[in-house]
Amino acid sequence: MSNSNVPGPELLKTVLEPLLEDFQHWFTRSRHLLETEQLSFMSHQEQSDLLLRVKQAQDELNTAKMLFNATDKQVGIDMATLMPWHQLVTECWNVAMRYRQGREV
Repeated sequence: MSNSNVPGPELLKTVLEPLLEDFQHWFTRSRHLLETEQLSFMSHQEQSDLLLRVKQAQDELNTAKMLFNATDKQVGIDMATLMPWHQLVTECWNVAMRYRQGREV
C-alpha cells in the first residue's frame, strides 16, 4: 500500500526545487541590502540581528539543498524547517519595502 503523504520524486523536483531557489534568491538580495545600506528606520543592532538571521538561514538552506541534490532530489524538507524561512523572507520583504518607500520621499 502506497503512503499518499510521501511526495513522489517528480513532485519534489517540481515544487521543492524552485522553492529552494526562491529562498536563495530572497536571502541573497536581503543580505546584500543589509550589508550595504544603513537603514534609518532600524537600529544598528536590529539590522545586525536581521543580517545574522539571514546568514544562518542561508547556511541552513545551503545544507538542505546539498542533501536534496545528494539524494537525487528524493527527500523533502519538513515544514518546521520551511516556515521560519518563509517568515524571515516576509520580514525581509517588509524591510526592503520600507527602505524603498523611504528613498522615494
